[in-house]
Amino acid sequence: KDGPEPVSYGGGRFSKDGKGLYVTTDRDSEFHRLAHIDLATMRHTYLTDVIKWGVEDFDLSRDGKWLAFVTNEDGVSILRVLDAAAGREQPVPRFPVGLISGLQWHANGADLGFTVESVRSPADAYAFNIETGRLERWTYSETGGLQTDNFPDPELVRWTSFDGRAISGFLYLPPARFAGKRPVAMSIHGGPESQARPHFLARHNYWLNELGIALLYPNVRGSAGYGKTFLKLDNGRLREDAYKDVGALLDWVRTRPALDADRVMVFGTSYGGHMALAVGTRYSDRVRCLLDIVGISNIVTFLQNTESYRRDLRRMEYGDERDPEMRAFLERIAPVNNADKLKKPLFVVQGKNDPRVPLSEAEQMAATARKNGTPVWYLMAKDEGHGFSKKKNADFLFYAIVLFMQEYLLK
Repeated sequence: KDGPEPVSYGGGRFSKDGKGLYVTTDRDSEFHRLAHIDLATMRHTYLTDVIKWGVEDFDLSRDGKWLAFVTNEDGVSILRVLDAAAGREQPVPRFPVGLISGLQWHANGADLGFTVESVRSPADAYAFNIETGRLERWTYSETGGLQTDNFPDPELVRWTSFDGRAISGFLYLPPARFAGKRPVAMSIHGGPESQARPHFLARHNYWLNELGIALLYPNVRGSAGYGKTFLKLDNGRLREDAYKDVGALLDWVRTRPALDADRVMVFGTSYGGHMALAVGTRYSDRVRCLLDIVGISNIVTFLQNTESYRRDLRRMEYGDERDPEMRAFLERIAPVNNADKLKKPLFVVQGKNDPRVPLSEAEQMAATARKNGTPVWYLMAKDEGHGFSKKKNADFLFYAIVLFMQEYLLK
């Protein structure tokens, strides 16, 4: 702890002379900056002040000459190389919109190895020579026969929420052969302190390229990647503000000529499942159907029943249910307690052995929602936990979701 506010440090590479340490830190900053710490004086020198985004990975060449680092800029990875002595950036290739990780310098001090993932490729190994500028791709990962060359890059989109705050996300549009306004599958990430980023879409490519469904991945308040203040904007009594961000996004969808605002499915896993349920109870008139995978239906019962080793950490995010005022607030906003407002078809998915979001969260939601007389699908796997990981179950879930969408989203 450095002063009144806790400080986060990451990485850690000794300088060539052993007198300093390179780290990332959010000390006196919204974001993690790359810094040099003089070990004699503990003076911090910040090396990336001109970049208003966070540094998430770095490596120092063995000769101490080059600092390679990756910034997370609106969810997209940008590779940079710094001359450690001069503090000047060196030109490096630009990569497709995606993620870059695993930076590692070769012993020769010139070759930098790293991993690149994009919408057209799962994680693959690359090498870049800082002296010659040569870029080599070392691996070509299996994509199961998919022809990925024409897969679309995501569009970084922004909308204004209820309080004037700008919120962003990634939009993927289906191929041009799908005419007319396209239905939308809106994915809310879990965490909540996670971030939707332009990963390889895997099975979701089927929704996009074969079913003609547009995919929308928002980063509502509380998401990582946008600074410490943004990260805390959904904590405790502020939880409903994150729901409102999705409400504003549903309004924004109506302004896009390519999207069909009357056919929107909101879905998510874990906290994302909770968000889908909350959106369904608040904005039932603006969604067509909902998919909740291992989601929280009541934060109070979730905190009571989740494994004990997680409870105190989760209270920091959601609030302490032992406090009467907080408990009353959480009960008031709980989707299961507002299920009478959920008028659209719901698909609830759960693993029986889930230690994080227990089975009871799914069962109470499915049972309560059924009282509405609207269709409720419920899929429970007896041999799964927090999500479906076994191939036979993942396949079954995939087919079941396609059937659900064909029945309630695409018609």
